[in-house]
Amino acid sequence: MEAWQIVATVVAAHALAVASPGPDFAIVLKQAVGSGRAAALWTSLGIGCGIAVHVAYAVVGIALLIANTPWLFTAIQLAGAAYLAWIGFGALRAQPQQANTLDAPELTTTARPLADFRLGFVTNVLNPKATLFFLALFTTVIGPATPMWLQLGLGVWLCLATAAWFALVSVLFTGAAARRWFVARAHWIDRGMGVILLALAARIVWVALQ
Repeated sequence: MEAWQIVATVVAAHALAVASPGPDFAIVLKQAVGSGRAAALWTSLGIGCGIAVHVAYAVVGIALLIANTPWLFTAIQLAGAAYLAWIGFGALRAQPQQANTLDAPELTTTARPLADFRLGFVTNVLNPKATLFFLALFTTVIGPATPMWLQLGLGVWLCLATAAWFALVSVLFTGAAARRWFVARAHWIDRGMGVILLALAARIVWVALQ
């Protein structure tokens, strides 16, 4: 493939992958609705940095190792499923917001930048969907013959584009009108996200053990 063809393919594939519902989207939405814009933005940044881990192991060839070592890939899947289940159980315990928060100009939250960043980072790193995406990308579209400068450039772009997308999601779901509507129903949305995360975890376990 020519360089421009590789770039076009990666950009298109990434756009479809990042926009599709999955653990990363679910956790950003949960943060935006339950903890506010700042928390969601820090989580988005963590997800973007998590992409760097996938790029790193793909560039150094670990992707090929995982692809050819089924037990290792299964272990990664099960670790991701366990983490998603842990978050899901926590979301199921969400309680209604106080009535007076509905009229607040901003959600009242405790700033936890490091914790929010870590949540996004770990969610992405242990996201089997992301692992599958990069396995496919770096074993089909991008290969050993691809110049290192192009691999690293695409890696940086993937990190920035992912963080930017989820930052946009964070802003859209914490606007004044959207926040008022969501805060009133936040505990139900949180619990719904908990169910989705548990379902994702169950599906990952099912696929991993086939």
